[in-house]
Amino acid sequence: MKLQIQKGLLEQVLSQMQPFLEKKDISQITSHVYLEATTHLILKATDYETGLKTTIEELQIITPGKATANGKKLLDIVRILKEDLVTLQTKDGSLHIHQGHSKFKLPMFDPEEYPSFPSIDGLPQIDIPSTAFISSLKKISPVIDTNNPKFELNGALIDIRPTHINFVATDTRRLALVKLDQPMKETFNLIIPKKAIMEIQKLFLEDISMFYDQTHLIIKSGGYFFFTKLINGKFPDYERILPKELRYVLKLPKDQMIEAIKQITIVSNEIKLSFYPDKILFKSLSEENIEAQTELEIATPFESEFVMAVNSRYILDFLANTETDEFEMGINDAELPFELKENNFITIVMPIVI
Repeated sequence: MKLQIQKGLLEQVLSQMQPFLEKKDISQITSHVYLEATTHLILKATDYETGLKTTIEELQIITPGKATANGKKLLDIVRILKEDLVTLQTKDGSLHIHQGHSKFKLPMFDPEEYPSFPSIDGLPQIDIPSTAFISSLKKISPVIDTNNPKFELNGALIDIRPTHINFVATDTRRLALVKLDQPMKETFNLIIPKKAIMEIQKLFLEDISMFYDQTHLIIKSGGYFFFTKLINGKFPDYERILPKELRYVLKLPKDQMIEAIKQITIVSNEIKLSFYPDKILFKSLSEENIEAQTELEIATPFESEFVMAVNSRYILDFLANTETDEFEMGINDAELPFELKENNFITIVMPIVI
């Protein structure tokens, strides 16, 4: 294999490949990127759980062929080169990289042994508008748990019903749900790992095609082909967590709530909220001899003082993903989960018991 390619283009694609590489054990072939030059250049990276393949057309193929190279080291080399053509060539079982007087050599694995990617041939397609899909994942992603022994909680549920789709995530202290009204031909659900969701948000903006089987979700867009293994498990019965009715519902101004909460978080992430008929008092719950307090003048449905405590981050995560100037807060009791809502986006939060 021998080819010439612009340094900036190669660097960009290799940077996108990094999250899909095995980082800890460089003796594994999955620490390498795969390169295949035909009439164009195909690059692949996978850690078996997720994978990315892309195609580059803007280059000169001198000799077709295949290669692999450690993805991190190859990127480090390309980064220090000048903005000019870079030559990649296989020779004696190694990949040679050179530009002007600079020459580098990296060992290769046998490209024929590189892990295969799943195929979309014959797979059903998920017909969800791309922007709505990615926006829904973005709203619930802060709530996805990490390193939970219940593996299904380390991902988000895509629950597809005949009339709508629910996007759901929970870390057991809060639950986020986006309901997307969209008629669907089939009823099924998928649990997508958090890592895959974060990469989907980085890679894709619009115009994606999605396919699935029992083990994979596959996304195609332009020259990109992405796959992730799905989490095999049973997601909790999230609908049981949703309050059936709410005693108190407040319409609250987003920006003023964020401002008040952030003042308190300088001292403590745990906040005591005291609701009065004409205001909300915000006070820190810090155990140290330090205190923060502010208030928001606003009419509430409470006839007398009502006190509850919350983790401020849960409210701020919700508000960071809202699009309107107002949101609703629904409360039943100081020790029961409360609801934050904006249109089709809901977060249920467990309060702090004080």
